[in-house]
Amino acid sequence: MRPRQRGSHLGLMLLASQLFQMGLDNIPPVTLAVLGLNVYLFLFPAAPLMQACVSVQQAYWQGGWRRLLLSPLHHVDDWHLYFNMASFLWKGTNLERRLGGPWFLYLLCVFSLLTGGVYLLLEAALTELTQDQSYSMACAVGFSGVLFALKVLSNHYHPGAVTHVMGLPVSNRYVSWVELVLIHMMSPGTSLIGHLAGILVGLLYTLGPLKAVMKKCAGLVTSSGYDSRPSAYYSSSGSTGSRSTGGGYSGYRQNPPPDYAPPHTASYSSGLTEEEQLEAAIRNSLNDGGQSSQRGAPPPYGLPLSGEARVEEIRSRRLRRFDSDSRQ
Repeated sequence: MRPRQRGSHLGLMLLASQLFQMGLDNIPPVTLAVLGLNVYLFLFPAAPLMQACVSVQQAYWQGGWRRLLLSPLHHVDDWHLYFNMASFLWKGTNLERRLGGPWFLYLLCVFSLLTGGVYLLLEAALTELTQDQSYSMACAVGFSGVLFALKVLSNHYHPGAVTHVMGLPVSNRYVSWVELVLIHMMSPGTSLIGHLAGILVGLLYTLGPLKAVMKKCAGLVTSSGYDSRPSAYYSSSGSTGSRSTGGGYSGYRQNPPPDYAPPHTASYSSGLTEEEQLEAAIRNSLNDGGQSSQRGAPPPYGLPLSGEARVEEIRSRRLRRFDSDSRQ
């Protein structure tokens, strides 16, 4: 692994300036680590550029499948790296905060491999349709295909939003396709098929079966561990799980004493709101008081007797009074 010989590295300096302007503490760990890996492999490539790019000829015909791992992490020059990493910095920060670090890392690995695989399928299909071997020899490198997949996913979470492209408002549903065409028109040297592969992978996740397959695979991995229960996930849509300290609680209960037999109505559910739990607690307290009276317990001190008990007391007093009068 030899260091790359470059000139001024102006793109790297701009990327460093943007990182420090945003603040390293504000960048989630997976996003920061992947960005750092791309910068490191730009300065110290794992392979020469022509041995890291992916094509049908190199990957399929000659068996260079390791290129699927190398191609997303290598870039042509520092400007190529800067534009890709500046875009990833924004997309990665938002998506990692929404999805959580472990799932976002899992997502990046799958997207990176699938983007390269779909790229090979598209190039092979074009070769068969046009009988032009240049499609099979076209070699692609860079993170932009993965970025297009992440763009589709990010827009999927904001379907009603509008993005301004060259001053024109474009719905998030179509902005990826508009940018695909504009980038190819403005920079003809970019890989149109590589960017298209990224869009298709993003659609496979948002509209196709990819998300379900990934969850199934993740479930098989976690079920082999010591604890197969899903952990509390952090996402922007709200937190799941229970809180045992601070503020209110949800689904938390202490162990009752051994001789305690709760009534069937004294059941708390974590699905109730705090107001509903308060009402349920008051209702259960009243029910407990009524049931304790039915079990023959004495009434609380200072409370009058029930109406039936007062009638019996008056009747017994009248009988005693009648007996005493008759004896006199």
